[in-house]
Amino acid sequence: MSSRRRFLVSMGAVAVGVVSCQSQQSQPSSTSSPLAEPVSLYGAGATFPVFLYLKWFNEYNKTHPNVEISYQPTGSAAGIQQFTSGTVDFGATDVPLSDADIKKVTRGAIALPMTSGSIAVVYNLPGVKGLKLSRQVLPEIFLGKIKKWNDPKIAGLNPGISLPNQDIFLVHRSDGSGTTAAFTAHLSAISPEWKQAVGTGLNVAWKAGIGIKDNAGISAQIQQTEGTIGYVEYAFAKQLNLATAAIENKAGQFLEPTEAAAAAALATVQLGEDLLGSVPDPEGENSYPIVTYSWLLVYQQYDEPGKAAVLKDVIQWGVKDGQRYASDLGYVPLPANVAEKVIAKIGQMA
Repeated sequence: MSSRRRFLVSMGAVAVGVVSCQSQQSQPSSTSSPLAEPVSLYGAGATFPVFLYLKWFNEYNKTHPNVEISYQPTGSAAGIQQFTSGTVDFGATDVPLSDADIKKVTRGAIALPMTSGSIAVVYNLPGVKGLKLSRQVLPEIFLGKIKKWNDPKIAGLNPGISLPNQDIFLVHRSDGSGTTAAFTAHLSAISPEWKQAVGTGLNVAWKAGIGIKDNAGISAQIQQTEGTIGYVEYAFAKQLNLATAAIENKAGQFLEPTEAAAAAALATVQLGEDLLGSVPDPEGENSYPIVTYSWLLVYQQYDEPGKAAVLKDVIQWGVKDGQRYASDLGYVPLPANVAEKVIAKIGQMA
């Protein structure tokens, strides 16, 4: 089986993988549980945090075998829609909820930052490592204005690298995506032309390229086709060893999406009382320029108090114990002050 097919099969199994893995656990450790009877929780939304959530829910089940958690990575737009319509127990998004979305939720909406990370610009050019893309060149590539890999604007940034006389094959998300929202917010912040022609959002009117569904689909296309460029949440690039570009930040430094560079940028994000916030073009010489938090969406009031109790316990475990898995999977652990605010916020759930 090809690496692309293996990955697509793997990601296709994510929605059911949590429950199926749980059923195979044997002799779990004994830990106190909020409820003795079985509880099933269903969530859907952002693909950004899927590797971390899959790990969390499997690990949680080892000590809480009566709790089954299924998470379907449908994208942030679908996650918000399912959450506001009340068809899930929890949602997930990489873009802050709008006031209009919050008003739709009669049971009350709470957004909890659970993890964070960077958006990587990934490409497939055999033999080319450390590609640099400036604040001028990056939006021009995604506008379709720069069409060849050896264009003088790219070559001038990368002396000593042999760039092919090859068409740039551009791919972008076709579904409503928080990854797209963070990526296009950055392009709007650095390019007046991009802001006017395309703008930012979960869905935008792309001027060039081919649309592909979800982070897994973009990653698979990058793997399969030489000359391709796109953007994915960094965990996907890390898991698949995709080449990542060094992007010029506000201070004029070219940085790859390392954990340290992402953490430096995320430190500039000021979360409000609602724990929402973003910075489309962060300050700091050591800040990678495209980062985002990822939020879990929960209700203030649940029809089944047992579900609320279990979900609160799952969230608390993820914030306190689950963060230790973040770095290895390609995410940035929550800062201690943000984790404390999340723990306090879940007290509003009932």
